[in-house]
Amino acid sequence: MLRRPKPTDSEADLLREQEQFLTSGAPSAANVVRRPDKRRGEAGGEGGEHKGEDEGRQRDVVTIEDLPDQLPSLTPAPAKKSRFKASRVTFEDEDAEARLDTHDTHVSAVLSRIVERDTSSTPVSLPALTGLAFPKVLHRSETSSQVPLSSAGGKKSIFARQIAAQRVKEGKTPLHCAPEAVHTPETSMDTDQCCAADDPSGPRLVSGQGLEGPGSSGETIRIHRENQAKLQAMSKSEILDEQNKLLTQLDPRLVEFVRSRKAQSVPSSASPSKHLQVKSSKANFPLENASRESDSSSADALLQKPQEVEMEAEEEEGPPPPAVTEKDLPIKPQKEWVHMNKLEPEKLEWLRDLPAPRRKGTKKAMQARFDFAGTLIPPTEDLPTHLGLHHHGEEPERAGYSLQELFLLSRSQLIQQRTLALSTLANILSKARAGEYVSALTGSIVSTLLDAGLLFLLRFALDDSVEGAMSAAVHALKALLVSAGDEECLDSTFSWFRGLASFPLLPSVQEEEDEEDEGLPENMRFTPKEKEERKSDHDVARQDVVKGLLKMKLLPRLRYILEVVRPSPRVVQDILEILTRIARHSSSSATQVLDCPRLMETVLSAFLPPSWTMPSLPLPQSVYGLPLASTMKLLRVLATSGRHACARLLNSFGVRERLSSLLSAEPSELLLESTEALRITTEAYRLWAVAAGYGQACKLYIDLYPSLAKALQSVHRVLAPSDPLSPLQIQRVLALLCLLTQVTHTAGCHQELQAGMVSSQGEECPPPPPVSWGHVTGLQAPLLGHLKGFVKSLDNPEQKESSLAVIPAYLAYLEAYYHQLSRQNCFKPLETLQELELLTSEVLLPLMSHHVVQGLMKNLKSSSVVCNVQSSHLGLETTPSLPGLACPVLRDRPGLVVPSSPFPLLTGLGLLLETITSIHKGLSCKFTGLLLSEPVTGYLQSCSQATPTLSHTRAWLLRHEHHLLYLLLRLAHRLVPTEPQVAKHASMYHQLALVLLPWLLPGSEYLAHELLSTIIFSKDFISEGHSGGPEAVELGELKLQEEKQEHTTPSLQTVGALLREACVQLPSIRGCFLTHLAHLEPSVLMSRDALLGRNPLINSHLLPELTGPTLPSDWPFLPLVSLYERSGVSDGGGLAVEELPGGALQAVTHCLQWLLLLEVWREEALKVMPPVAKLARLSCVFLCSSDLFLERRVQKLTWGLFRLLTRRSRLDSLDLNFPPPGLASFQDLYSALLNQYEAVSFGDPLFGCWVLLPLQRRYSATMKLAVFGEHVGMLRSLGVTNGQLSIPIERFTSPPEDSLPLLRLYFRSLVTRTLKPCWCPVLYVVALSHVNSFIFSQDAAAQEVEAARRSMLRKIYYLTDEVLRNHLLLFRLPQQHLEFGFDTYDQLPPIRAKRLESVLRLRDSGDDKGD
Repeated sequence: MLRRPKPTDSEADLLREQEQFLTSGAPSAANVVRRPDKRRGEAGGEGGEHKGEDEGRQRDVVTIEDLPDQLPSLTPAPAKKSRFKASRVTFEDEDAEARLDTHDTHVSAVLSRIVERDTSSTPVSLPALTGLAFPKVLHRSETSSQVPLSSAGGKKSIFARQIAAQRVKEGKTPLHCAPEAVHTPETSMDTDQCCAADDPSGPRLVSGQGLEGPGSSGETIRIHRENQAKLQAMSKSEILDEQNKLLTQLDPRLVEFVRSRKAQSVPSSASPSKHLQVKSSKANFPLENASRESDSSSADALLQKPQEVEMEAEEEEGPPPPAVTEKDLPIKPQKEWVHMNKLEPEKLEWLRDLPAPRRKGTKKAMQARFDFAGTLIPPTEDLPTHLGLHHHGEEPERAGYSLQELFLLSRSQLIQQRTLALSTLANILSKARAGEYVSALTGSIVSTLLDAGLLFLLRFALDDSVEGAMSAAVHALKALLVSAGDEECLDSTFSWFRGLASFPLLPSVQEEEDEEDEGLPENMRFTPKEKEERKSDHDVARQDVVKGLLKMKLLPRLRYILEVVRPSPRVVQDILEILTRIARHSSSSATQVLDCPRLMETVLSAFLPPSWTMPSLPLPQSVYGLPLASTMKLLRVLATSGRHACARLLNSFGVRERLSSLLSAEPSELLLESTEALRITTEAYRLWAVAAGYGQACKLYIDLYPSLAKALQSVHRVLAPSDPLSPLQIQRVLALLCLLTQVTHTAGCHQELQAGMVSSQGEECPPPPPVSWGHVTGLQAPLLGHLKGFVKSLDNPEQKESSLAVIPAYLAYLEAYYHQLSRQNCFKPLETLQELELLTSEVLLPLMSHHVVQGLMKNLKSSSVVCNVQSSHLGLETTPSLPGLACPVLRDRPGLVVPSSPFPLLTGLGLLLETITSIHKGLSCKFTGLLLSEPVTGYLQSCSQATPTLSHTRAWLLRHEHHLLYLLLRLAHRLVPTEPQVAKHASMYHQLALVLLPWLLPGSEYLAHELLSTIIFSKDFISEGHSGGPEAVELGELKLQEEKQEHTTPSLQTVGALLREACVQLPSIRGCFLTHLAHLEPSVLMSRDALLGRNPLINSHLLPELTGPTLPSDWPFLPLVSLYERSGVSDGGGLAVEELPGGALQAVTHCLQWLLLLEVWREEALKVMPPVAKLARLSCVFLCSSDLFLERRVQKLTWGLFRLLTRRSRLDSLDLNFPPPGLASFQDLYSALLNQYEAVSFGDPLFGCWVLLPLQRRYSATMKLAVFGEHVGMLRSLGVTNGQLSIPIERFTSPPEDSLPLLRLYFRSLVTRTLKPCWCPVLYVVALSHVNSFIFSQDAAAQEVEAARRSMLRKIYYLTDEVLRNHLLLFRLPQQHLEFGFDTYDQLPPIRAKRLESVLRLRDSGDDKGD
């Protein structure tokens, strides 16, 4: 308690008391109030009121409540200035006293401005007479008899409310005015509005207040009644029409305002006479909110379309519930309770029973609501309230929380509410990533949440000081980033061929062009790194979620949680999985994880310690100090990002010693729970396999060889079907075999690297690994024995599943062993050939013919990703900024990763067959049955006709299927020359190779090189070339000419000969394409090292970024397109480089030969390219040089391709309105062609046909306008005859042209003789046909079109050129076989003659009127 100062206090005492007062924070007894400055226009005082009265007298003002007087200013208002300062003129020598006398005004001038109010119409109310000398003293206990504040019309004092209540008692002033009630002067503005709202005869929107004169209110009533009379005289349809006109003309914000006013003013369904009135002190007002919802819906219905009104009427459930009154309360309020004299209807509404849920028949979409487990609650489900899912939201009758409500709840100040909201969001994200909402919801849950700012919400929640909320945020972030199904599928394919490699999970979002860099020179533009640093967190997160989190300093926060907070085991597990997902994003993200200060040190010391003690409980309260399998998996994913990261882990972080301690003992000997022990040893083997894939950690193989041998000896024992941990044991065995395979590959490179180091002479060369071939030769015999045992175990139903799971890994090991054996100095060919024959007869042939394997092969088509394009997209919820593999969806359907899939077994078998047939070529014929089996043949046939799409969800599976297809084609390549039965399907294999080539993904460049070198250009696979194919084409051409009975140019009859020549030139064609693909050589070498097991040369097991296939789909046009890009075209259409590079003519010739061969015999291989794309790329023949198209060989090949592209079936599918891939529009390319034709064509018929092709009637008139407008001079040299053009003339003349500007150009070119039949026969017929159809058309048209018809017909009639006049008037039909290309009438038909007569008569009558 602070004491007051005393007179005896000294200055020190006062200062000390002042300091105590300030530190206590007590409110001061007095406050300084600044008086408003009237000169600055501040409110306050009487002056403002008088000013308002003056303005009210000057003009009529119609006011609408709640409508702002003026729009808010978008820019800061300028500083206010005095209105009188500008009018004052002052001089330096002026006397101040004289100026004061000038402006001083007598009081009479002020009094003369006072105007007396007109009180003639104001009723006078006398005070009530009482028998008391003084008013009764007011007590607080008597306030229950007072009038509530809301009815008194504004904020009034207690005394005024008492007087009002006394007047009510005496019956002088009713509280709610009835329509016939008398308005007293004391009635406030609110009471007037209330009466107007209750009165149905008065307007609800405009009150009339502010109008001058005593009859202002009557004027508004009169206008309102006139409006009502007009509405009653109109029909319902007229009202709706007028309503729609208003809705289209009015501002939407004004419409919303009118609707809100309507909702506030329309009374409830009860009549005004039935309104509750206050008759005693205990009466209460009705609940306004209960009627407000029904009023707003009816008001909205007045401004909606009729069908919407009908739908709402059908969905109406019934009348609204009655208002809550005091009688409905479970507890009656007492007089002594403070602030209980007024009921609050909005709060009392929650005492009612919930409304009935929505009925099932409605089709209107509703907001999704979820329970705390993330389960979607149907709108029709009526859940009990004790579940805690009902709340004070927008839809109180519906249980559950919407996403918006969960976002709001997550920012609550209550810890429990924040935690509950974040946990619910985590459950929703988990189910959304699993695809559980796809069939029930429209749109993507994850995308919606990310757009709403989920990432920032979770990042802020991670900084929460409360551990519970922070843990819930970690769990939600894990649910957003990590898909358990994806990780499980990637782990299951780890032991497959190249299964340890994976694509980075980078989003495929296209980078937006920075407008700031436009127009700047290259050296002044921002680098990609600078652009990335300039972006905000929101922009980065919108394109890439993981990169956005890294930019928001997620890694230091996770390190703090692990190091300082030391959370529960579940949170630790979630954080490790989040770090694993970040490491999968890219090599740069993995590097950031390694570089984060103290992060990896904390993870390794806490969750992968060198030593630990046995936990006392199966589920310990803390996992700190215990090794976790998730930690080992994180290290494995980090090591996959690159050999440098792997070396850092092994050497700098001490992972090598931890691997040794974990793998030197049996899993049962580790002081861990059995399941966790198996998991962590499995992950240890996988991490070691990744390191061995770089040629690292091989010294550890020598040290732990006894432990590895012991583990191999126990394989059959641990895979017993009775073991409940059998699935984990299988994964551990597969990881061990994968490790041995990688060590074998590394040991096979020792000799090569040793020799390379000797011969390098100082050049950089990787050192040989410490493990040599002698260290691994002893593994082959026991592993081969295991394989034989597992093949025999296929007959045992109990061991069949485990045997099928491990056999592919054994086959992959044997392939690595024999592949590296053939490269060693100790290789003994004779012994190896005998060994391979035994392997084939004892293992491979029995395995292929086994009924279990044959049954698996029947699932090839159903498990294929290539053949089943649609199935992989069902149930997916893709987010561009957060790519995933969609494994939760694929895992439940037939696919590559399910146990019934034959792909891992056939891929391992194909690998081994490729290796042993390259060593022992005589064994190839023994595997003919594999290629000729019905499942394989049907599967290859389906793949050759498929068109798979590329995405992250498919790429990781497509890569494995591409490996199998390549291996089957390699086997066919060995068998086609020697096996006639296999050679029958050579065309199918060639077709498959052609479609597989543009499918191959980054990392498979070596496979593309091998296909191009062996199968694509092989004569053995183009069987038509040596079995009468060219002759058959020639016979087909002759038959076609006989049917058409047309004379064609001799150069068009050479397709058969051209094909025959192309087959001879196949080796040269192959060399041409390999030369143009030489820029891929670095990628091919890197891919070769990875696919052939040259481990010490591999830099990273992370595949290149998935930007698209290795080769484009238009690769057959590559030499032609690259020549066009090198030569360049200037802005004017001419060539920037006149001379062609050396060898360009030969390259173009080979390219055209290959294209002709594909178009005739492999048409399906190019179906992925639309015809317009082919036409655009072939146009480069004319654009890349001024005389290339005049070369005889080039012209013959281009004529043949033109004829193939203009076949009837191809013309129907040729859509030039669709922009070809790589071009903005075809019109731009056509403009360049026209410029080139005018410059260098010399009337060449081939170039002319190319220019005429886009002028068909079905294509855009823009290109025809360009020919007859800007390039009309080219009509002089466009001498293509009707016989040379292989396109029917009817495609140019039908249907009649409807473009008036083009018709005028046609007419002008004909009349001015710019277009003659001897110069341009084709377009002469086209122009004649369209002009003739236009002038004699009987169709109704606009006045401008009809005037143009009459004008053209009149001018044609008066033409002096009799031949042209007859052609225009007597044109009948186009006929290509006639001399002029069309047929004419002998004389004008009656209809045309009548039309001509009417036009001429109209002209004569017009002339007479003029005279």
